[in-house]
Amino acid sequence: MRIFNVNAAQVTEILAPDPLASAHLPEKGYLWIACTRPELEAMQAMMQATLQRLSGMELVDLHISDLLNQQLPSRYDYTSQYDLLVFHRLAAGHSEHEPVQVGVPPHRLPKRGGPPILRRIDTSPVGFAVFDRVLLSVHPTDCTVREAYAARLLAASQADTRVPGTPDSRSAGARGIPAGPADMMLRLVNQMVDGYLDLRRQLTQQLDHWQLELLSPKTRFNNWATMLEARLALHHLDEICDDQRAALQDWIEALKNWPEAETPQGQREQDLLQVRSRDVLEHIERVVHHVRRLEQSAETAVQMHFNAQSHRTNQIMRTLTVLTAIFLPLNLIAGIFGMNFEFIPLLHKSGGFWITLGFMALTAVSLVVFFWRKRYLERSGR
Repeated sequence: MRIFNVNAAQVTEILAPDPLASAHLPEKGYLWIACTRPELEAMQAMMQATLQRLSGMELVDLHISDLLNQQLPSRYDYTSQYDLLVFHRLAAGHSEHEPVQVGVPPHRLPKRGGPPILRRIDTSPVGFAVFDRVLLSVHPTDCTVREAYAARLLAASQADTRVPGTPDSRSAGARGIPAGPADMMLRLVNQMVDGYLDLRRQLTQQLDHWQLELLSPKTRFNNWATMLEARLALHHLDEICDDQRAALQDWIEALKNWPEAETPQGQREQDLLQVRSRDVLEHIERVVHHVRRLEQSAETAVQMHFNAQSHRTNQIMRTLTVLTAIFLPLNLIAGIFGMNFEFIPLLHKSGGFWITLGFMALTAVSLVVFFWRKRYLERSGR
Protein backbone atom coordinates (compact mmCIF):
# COMPACT_ATOMS: atom_id res chain seq x y z
CA MET A 1 0.00 0.00 0.00
CA ARG A 2 1.23 3.47 -0.90
CA ILE A 3 -0.22 6.77 0.32
CA PHE A 4 0.72 10.18 -1.08
CA ASN A 5 0.08 13.74 0.10
CA VAL A 6 -0.53 15.77 -3.05
CA ASN A 7 -0.81 19.52 -3.41
CA ALA A 8 -0.19 21.98 -6.19
CA ALA A 9 3.55 22.21 -5.56
CA GLN A 10 4.72 19.05 -3.86
CA VAL A 11 4.04 15.32 -3.57
CA THR A 12 5.24 13.39 -0.54
CA GLU A 13 4.80 9.72 0.23
CA ILE A 14 3.86 8.55 3.72
CA LEU A 15 6.51 5.98 4.66
CA ALA A 16 5.28 5.15 8.17
CA PRO A 17 5.01 1.49 9.26
CA ASP A 18 1.22 1.91 9.42
CA PRO A 19 0.45 4.38 6.61
CA LEU A 20 -3.34 4.27 7.09
CA ALA A 21 -3.08 5.34 10.71
CA SER A 22 -0.59 8.07 9.80
CA ALA A 23 -2.65 9.42 6.89
CA HIS A 24 -4.01 12.95 7.43
CA LEU A 25 -5.43 15.45 5.00
CA PRO A 26 -2.99 18.20 4.11
CA GLU A 27 -3.97 21.82 4.55
CA LYS A 28 -4.06 22.27 0.79
CA GLY A 29 -4.37 19.32 -1.49
CA TYR A 30 -5.59 15.75 -1.15
CA LEU A 31 -4.57 12.17 -0.43
CA TRP A 32 -3.99 9.35 -2.88
CA ILE A 33 -4.37 5.92 -1.29
CA ALA A 34 -3.18 3.20 -3.66
CA CYS A 35 -3.60 -0.38 -2.48
CA THR A 36 -3.85 -3.81 -4.03
CA ARG A 37 -6.98 -5.91 -4.07
CA PRO A 38 -5.68 -8.44 -1.46
CA GLU A 39 -4.69 -5.54 0.82
CA LEU A 40 -8.16 -4.03 0.63
CA GLU A 41 -9.73 -7.39 1.39
CA ALA A 42 -7.46 -7.97 4.39
CA MET A 43 -7.69 -4.40 5.75
CA GLN A 44 -11.29 -3.63 4.84
CA ALA A 45 -12.33 -2.48 8.35
CA MET A 46 -9.26 -0.29 8.78
CA MET A 47 -9.76 1.22 5.32
CA GLN A 48 -13.39 2.06 6.08
CA ALA A 49 -12.39 3.69 9.36
CA THR A 50 -9.70 5.74 7.59
CA LEU A 51 -12.13 6.94 4.92
CA GLN A 52 -14.65 7.84 7.61
CA ARG A 53 -11.97 9.87 9.42
CA LEU A 54 -10.69 11.60 6.30
CA SER A 55 -13.86 12.24 4.28
CA GLY A 56 -16.69 11.66 6.72
CA MET A 57 -18.16 8.68 4.82
CA GLU A 58 -17.40 5.00 4.32
CA LEU A 59 -17.67 3.03 1.10
CA VAL A 60 -20.99 1.31 0.46
CA ASP A 61 -20.83 -2.48 0.91
CA LEU A 62 -21.81 -3.08 -2.72
CA HIS A 63 -19.00 -0.80 -3.87
CA ILE A 64 -16.55 -2.71 -1.69
CA SER A 65 -17.71 -5.88 -3.45
CA ASP A 66 -17.22 -4.18 -6.82
CA LEU A 67 -13.68 -3.15 -5.92
CA LEU A 68 -12.83 -6.70 -4.81
CA ASN A 69 -14.48 -8.39 -7.81
CA GLN A 70 -11.91 -9.52 -10.37
CA GLN A 71 -14.52 -10.30 -13.06
CA LEU A 72 -16.60 -7.12 -12.87
CA PRO A 73 -16.79 -5.27 -16.21
CA SER A 74 -15.90 -1.62 -16.49
CA ARG A 75 -18.67 0.46 -14.91
CA TYR A 76 -19.41 3.78 -13.24
CA ASP A 77 -21.53 4.48 -10.16
CA TYR A 78 -21.89 7.32 -7.71
CA THR A 79 -23.23 8.42 -4.34
CA SER A 80 -23.77 11.85 -2.84
CA GLN A 81 -20.22 11.83 -1.40
CA TYR A 82 -18.05 10.00 -3.91
CA ASP A 83 -17.87 8.51 -7.41
CA LEU A 84 -16.88 4.94 -8.22
CA LEU A 85 -15.22 3.86 -11.46
CA VAL A 86 -14.07 0.32 -12.30
CA PHE A 87 -11.87 0.28 -15.37
CA HIS A 88 -10.18 -2.69 -17.06
CA ARG A 89 -6.59 -2.14 -18.02
CA LEU A 90 -5.07 -3.42 -21.25
CA ALA A 91 -1.38 -3.93 -20.71
CA ALA A 92 1.34 -6.49 -21.24
CA GLY A 93 1.34 -9.02 -18.42
CA HIS A 94 -0.75 -11.80 -16.91
CA SER A 95 -4.27 -11.23 -15.63
CA GLU A 96 -4.84 -11.36 -11.91
CA HIS A 97 -7.84 -13.69 -12.34
CA GLU A 98 -5.46 -16.32 -13.80
CA PRO A 99 -3.65 -17.37 -10.60
CA VAL A 100 -0.90 -19.94 -10.60
CA GLN A 101 -2.27 -23.28 -9.39
CA VAL A 102 -0.12 -24.83 -6.69
CA GLY A 103 0.98 -28.39 -7.39
CA VAL A 104 0.09 -28.27 -11.11
CA PRO A 105 2.95 -28.47 -13.62
CA PRO A 106 3.27 -25.31 -15.74
CA HIS A 107 2.80 -27.21 -19.01
CA ARG A 108 -0.59 -28.49 -17.80
CA LEU A 109 -2.03 -25.09 -16.88
CA PRO A 110 -4.75 -23.77 -19.19
CA LYS A 111 -3.42 -21.24 -21.66
CA ARG A 112 -5.15 -18.36 -23.33
CA GLY A 113 -5.39 -18.83 -27.06
CA GLY A 114 -4.40 -16.74 -30.00
CA PRO A 115 -1.12 -15.09 -30.93
CA PRO A 116 1.50 -14.68 -28.18
CA ILE A 117 0.84 -10.95 -27.84
CA LEU A 118 -2.85 -11.63 -27.21
CA ARG A 119 -1.94 -14.11 -24.48
CA ARG A 120 0.19 -11.44 -22.79
CA ILE A 121 -2.50 -8.74 -22.56
CA ASP A 122 -3.62 -8.21 -18.97
CA THR A 123 -7.28 -7.22 -18.61
CA SER A 124 -7.49 -7.02 -14.82
CA PRO A 125 -9.84 -4.34 -13.41
CA VAL A 126 -8.66 -1.29 -11.49
CA GLY A 127 -11.12 0.42 -9.14
CA PHE A 128 -11.31 4.10 -8.15
CA ALA A 129 -13.28 5.77 -5.39
CA VAL A 130 -13.14 9.56 -5.90
CA PHE A 131 -13.93 11.70 -2.84
CA ASP A 132 -13.59 15.46 -2.60
CA ARG A 133 -10.08 15.27 -1.12
CA VAL A 134 -9.28 11.56 -1.19
CA LEU A 135 -8.64 9.20 -4.08
CA LEU A 136 -8.71 5.48 -3.33
CA SER A 137 -7.38 3.29 -6.13
CA VAL A 138 -7.51 -0.52 -5.94
CA HIS A 139 -5.01 -2.25 -8.24
CA PRO A 140 -4.12 -5.84 -9.10
CA THR A 141 -1.08 -7.35 -7.43
CA ASP A 142 2.20 -6.00 -8.83
CA CYS A 143 0.40 -3.34 -10.84
CA THR A 144 2.86 -1.61 -13.14
CA VAL A 145 0.42 1.25 -13.76
CA ARG A 146 0.49 2.32 -10.12
CA GLU A 147 4.26 2.08 -9.81
CA ALA A 148 4.92 3.87 -13.09
CA TYR A 149 2.55 6.73 -12.32
CA ALA A 150 3.81 7.07 -8.74
CA ALA A 151 7.37 7.38 -10.03
CA ARG A 152 6.25 9.96 -12.58
CA LEU A 153 4.35 11.90 -9.91
CA LEU A 154 7.35 12.02 -7.57
CA ALA A 155 9.64 13.02 -10.44
CA ALA A 156 7.29 15.85 -11.41
CA SER A 157 7.22 17.05 -7.82
CA GLN A 158 11.02 17.07 -7.60
CA ALA A 159 11.28 18.95 -10.89
CA ASP A 160 8.79 21.48 -9.58
CA THR A 161 10.61 22.12 -6.32
CA ARG A 162 14.23 22.19 -7.47
CA VAL A 163 14.12 25.80 -8.68
CA PRO A 164 11.03 27.42 -7.19
CA GLY A 165 9.45 30.25 -9.09
CA THR A 166 10.98 29.54 -12.47
CA PRO A 167 8.70 29.15 -15.51
CA ASP A 168 10.04 25.66 -16.19
CA SER A 169 9.22 24.48 -12.69
CA ARG A 170 5.70 25.89 -12.85
CA SER A 171 5.01 24.24 -16.21
CA ALA A 172 6.38 20.92 -14.95
CA GLY A 173 4.12 21.03 -11.95
CA ALA A 174 1.12 21.99 -14.04
CA ARG A 175 1.72 19.08 -16.36
CA GLY A 176 2.78 16.45 -13.80
CA ILE A 177 0.78 17.08 -10.63
CA PRO A 178 -3.00 16.61 -10.90
CA ALA A 179 -5.18 19.35 -9.47
CA GLY A 180 -7.55 16.98 -7.64
CA PRO A 181 -8.57 13.36 -7.07
CA ALA A 182 -10.75 13.27 -10.20
CA ASP A 183 -7.90 14.65 -12.30
CA MET A 184 -5.52 12.00 -10.96
CA MET A 185 -8.05 9.25 -11.62
CA LEU A 186 -8.38 10.39 -15.25
CA ARG A 187 -4.62 10.46 -15.67
CA LEU A 188 -4.33 6.92 -14.36
CA VAL A 189 -7.10 5.78 -16.71
CA ASN A 190 -5.41 7.56 -19.60
CA GLN A 191 -2.14 5.79 -18.82
CA MET A 192 -3.93 2.42 -18.85
CA VAL A 193 -5.50 3.18 -22.23
CA ASP A 194 -2.20 4.39 -23.64
CA GLY A 195 -0.66 1.13 -22.43
CA TYR A 196 -2.76 -0.70 -25.02
CA LEU A 197 -1.90 1.85 -27.68
CA ASP A 198 1.74 0.91 -27.12
CA LEU A 199 0.86 -2.72 -27.91
CA ARG A 200 -0.80 -1.90 -31.23
CA ARG A 201 2.35 -2.29 -33.31
CA GLN A 202 3.20 -5.70 -31.85
CA LEU A 203 -0.36 -6.95 -32.23
CA THR A 204 -0.60 -5.65 -35.79
CA GLN A 205 2.71 -7.27 -36.75
CA GLN A 206 1.58 -10.58 -35.25
CA LEU A 207 -1.69 -10.64 -37.19
CA ASP A 208 0.04 -9.44 -40.38
CA HIS A 209 2.36 -12.44 -40.07
CA TRP A 210 -0.68 -14.70 -39.79
CA GLN A 211 -2.24 -13.12 -42.86
CA LEU A 212 0.91 -13.65 -44.91
CA GLU A 213 1.01 -17.26 -43.75
CA LEU A 214 -2.63 -17.75 -44.67
CA LEU A 215 -2.22 -16.25 -48.14
CA SER A 216 1.14 -17.80 -48.99
CA PRO A 217 0.71 -20.54 -51.64
CA LYS A 218 3.88 -22.30 -50.44
CA THR A 219 2.63 -22.96 -46.89
CA ARG A 220 -0.14 -25.23 -45.74
CA PHE A 221 -1.97 -23.58 -42.82
CA ASN A 222 -3.53 -26.11 -40.45
CA ASN A 223 -3.60 -24.15 -37.17
CA TRP A 224 -7.30 -23.33 -37.38
CA ALA A 225 -7.92 -23.85 -33.65
CA THR A 226 -5.41 -21.11 -32.80
CA MET A 227 -6.95 -18.82 -35.41
CA LEU A 228 -10.38 -19.33 -33.88
CA GLU A 229 -8.97 -18.60 -30.41
CA ALA A 230 -7.38 -15.41 -31.74
CA ARG A 231 -10.70 -14.23 -33.14
CA LEU A 232 -12.41 -15.00 -29.84
CA ALA A 233 -9.69 -13.10 -27.95
CA LEU A 234 -10.14 -10.08 -30.21
CA HIS A 235 -13.89 -10.25 -29.69
CA HIS A 236 -13.28 -10.31 -25.93
CA LEU A 237 -11.09 -7.22 -26.23
CA ASP A 238 -13.84 -5.53 -28.21
CA GLU A 239 -16.33 -6.19 -25.42
CA ILE A 240 -13.89 -4.84 -22.81
CA CYS A 241 -13.37 -1.67 -24.84
CA ASP A 242 -17.14 -1.19 -25.20
CA ASP A 243 -17.52 -1.47 -21.41
CA GLN A 244 -14.69 1.02 -20.93
CA ARG A 245 -16.30 3.50 -23.30
CA ALA A 246 -19.72 3.13 -21.66
CA ALA A 247 -18.25 3.65 -18.17
CA LEU A 248 -16.36 6.76 -19.20
CA GLN A 249 -19.38 8.18 -21.02
CA ASP A 250 -21.40 7.75 -17.81
CA TRP A 251 -18.63 9.57 -15.93
CA ILE A 252 -18.71 12.46 -18.43
CA GLU A 253 -22.50 12.75 -18.12
CA ALA A 254 -22.20 12.83 -14.33
CA LEU A 255 -19.44 15.44 -14.60
CA LYS A 256 -21.80 17.73 -16.50
CA ASN A 257 -24.23 17.62 -13.56
CA TRP A 258 -21.67 18.73 -11.01
CA PRO A 259 -22.59 22.02 -9.29
CA GLU A 260 -20.92 25.06 -10.75
CA ALA A 261 -17.75 26.20 -8.99
CA GLU A 262 -17.88 29.39 -6.99
CA THR A 263 -14.45 30.63 -8.01
CA PRO A 264 -12.84 31.07 -11.44
CA GLN A 265 -10.07 28.67 -10.42
CA GLY A 266 -12.60 25.99 -9.51
CA GLN A 267 -14.48 26.53 -12.77
CA ARG A 268 -11.22 26.21 -14.69
CA GLU A 269 -10.48 22.91 -12.94
CA GLN A 270 -13.93 21.57 -13.87
CA ASP A 271 -13.38 22.61 -17.49
CA LEU A 272 -10.01 20.84 -17.49
CA LEU A 273 -11.70 17.71 -16.11
CA GLN A 274 -14.19 17.71 -18.96
CA VAL A 275 -11.43 18.27 -21.51
CA ARG A 276 -9.31 15.47 -20.06
CA SER A 277 -12.33 13.15 -19.89
CA ARG A 278 -13.10 13.74 -23.56
CA ASP A 279 -9.43 13.16 -24.40
CA VAL A 280 -9.45 9.81 -22.58
CA LEU A 281 -12.70 8.89 -24.34
CA GLU A 282 -11.07 9.71 -27.68
CA HIS A 283 -8.17 7.39 -26.81
CA ILE A 284 -10.65 4.63 -25.99
CA GLU A 285 -12.37 5.23 -29.32
CA ARG A 286 -9.02 4.72 -31.03
CA VAL A 287 -8.54 1.45 -29.18
CA VAL A 288 -12.04 0.29 -30.16
CA HIS A 289 -11.39 1.22 -33.79
CA HIS A 290 -8.07 -0.63 -33.80
CA VAL A 291 -9.47 -3.78 -32.18
CA ARG A 292 -12.40 -3.90 -34.62
CA ARG A 293 -10.06 -3.35 -37.53
CA LEU A 294 -7.97 -6.29 -36.33
CA GLU A 295 -11.14 -8.40 -36.08
CA GLN A 296 -12.06 -7.48 -39.64
CA SER A 297 -8.50 -8.16 -40.82
CA ALA A 298 -8.53 -11.63 -39.27
CA GLU A 299 -11.94 -12.40 -40.80
CA THR A 300 -10.83 -11.03 -44.17
CA ALA A 301 -7.63 -13.08 -44.08
CA VAL A 302 -9.63 -16.27 -43.47
CA GLN A 303 -12.02 -15.46 -46.32
CA MET A 304 -9.16 -14.58 -48.66
CA HIS A 305 -7.44 -17.83 -47.72
CA PHE A 306 -10.45 -19.90 -48.71
CA ASN A 307 -10.97 -17.81 -51.85
CA ALA A 308 -7.33 -18.37 -52.82
CA GLN A 309 -7.66 -22.09 -52.19
CA SER A 310 -10.85 -22.19 -54.27
CA HIS A 311 -9.16 -20.23 -57.07
CA ARG A 312 -6.18 -22.57 -57.02
CA THR A 313 -8.50 -25.59 -57.15
CA ASN A 314 -10.35 -24.05 -60.10
CA GLN A 315 -7.07 -23.48 -61.94
CA ILE A 316 -6.04 -27.09 -61.39
CA MET A 317 -9.41 -28.39 -62.56
CA ARG A 318 -9.29 -26.12 -65.62
CA THR A 319 -5.83 -27.38 -66.55
CA LEU A 320 -6.90 -31.01 -66.14
CA THR A 321 -10.03 -30.37 -68.18
CA VAL A 322 -8.02 -28.78 -71.01
CA LEU A 323 -5.55 -31.70 -71.02
CA THR A 324 -8.45 -34.12 -71.15
CA ALA A 325 -9.96 -32.19 -74.08
CA ILE A 326 -6.63 -32.29 -75.92
CA PHE A 327 -6.13 -36.04 -75.54
CA LEU A 328 -9.74 -36.96 -76.18
CA PRO A 329 -9.55 -36.79 -80.03
CA LEU A 330 -6.23 -38.58 -79.89
CA ASN A 331 -7.82 -41.40 -77.95
CA LEU A 332 -10.65 -41.42 -80.49
CA ILE A 333 -8.22 -41.78 -83.40
CA ALA A 334 -6.29 -44.50 -81.59
CA GLY A 335 -9.56 -46.29 -80.84
CA ILE A 336 -10.68 -46.16 -84.49
CA PHE A 337 -7.44 -47.58 -85.81
CA GLY A 338 -7.51 -50.22 -83.13
CA MET A 339 -10.76 -51.75 -84.45
CA ASN A 340 -10.62 -55.37 -85.65
CA PHE A 341 -11.68 -54.75 -89.25
CA GLU A 342 -9.82 -56.28 -92.18
CA PHE A 343 -9.99 -53.21 -94.42
CA ILE A 344 -9.07 -49.90 -92.73
CA PRO A 345 -7.63 -46.92 -94.69
CA LEU A 346 -3.86 -46.51 -94.31
CA LEU A 347 -3.67 -49.79 -92.36
CA HIS A 348 -1.67 -51.70 -94.99
CA LYS A 349 0.37 -48.75 -96.28
CA SER A 350 4.02 -48.37 -95.33
CA GLY A 351 3.61 -44.71 -94.34
CA GLY A 352 0.21 -45.06 -92.67
CA PHE A 353 1.63 -44.96 -89.14
CA TRP A 354 3.54 -41.72 -89.73
CA ILE A 355 0.60 -40.10 -91.50
CA THR A 356 -1.71 -40.93 -88.59
CA LEU A 357 0.89 -39.83 -86.02
CA GLY A 358 1.39 -36.51 -87.82
CA PHE A 359 -2.37 -35.94 -87.99
CA MET A 360 -2.65 -36.64 -84.26
CA ALA A 361 0.20 -34.22 -83.51
CA LEU A 362 -1.41 -31.56 -85.70
CA THR A 363 -4.72 -32.07 -83.89
CA ALA A 364 -3.04 -31.75 -80.48
CA VAL A 365 -1.12 -28.59 -81.45
CA SER A 366 -4.25 -27.03 -82.96
CA LEU A 367 -6.20 -27.67 -79.74
CA VAL A 368 -3.36 -26.25 -77.58
CA VAL A 369 -3.27 -23.08 -79.71
CA PHE A 370 -7.05 -22.82 -79.56
CA PHE A 371 -7.19 -23.17 -75.79
CA TRP A 372 -4.27 -20.76 -75.37
CA ARG A 373 -6.04 -18.09 -77.41
CA LYS A 374 -9.18 -18.66 -75.32
CA ARG A 375 -6.98 -18.14 -72.20
CA TYR A 376 -7.89 -21.57 -70.89
CA LEU A 377 -4.15 -22.24 -70.70
CA GLU A 378 -1.97 -19.50 -69.27
CA ARG A 379 0.92 -19.04 -66.91
CA SER A 380 -0.20 -17.84 -63.50
CA GLY A 381 1.71 -14.73 -62.37
CA ARG A 382 3.22 -14.61 -58.86
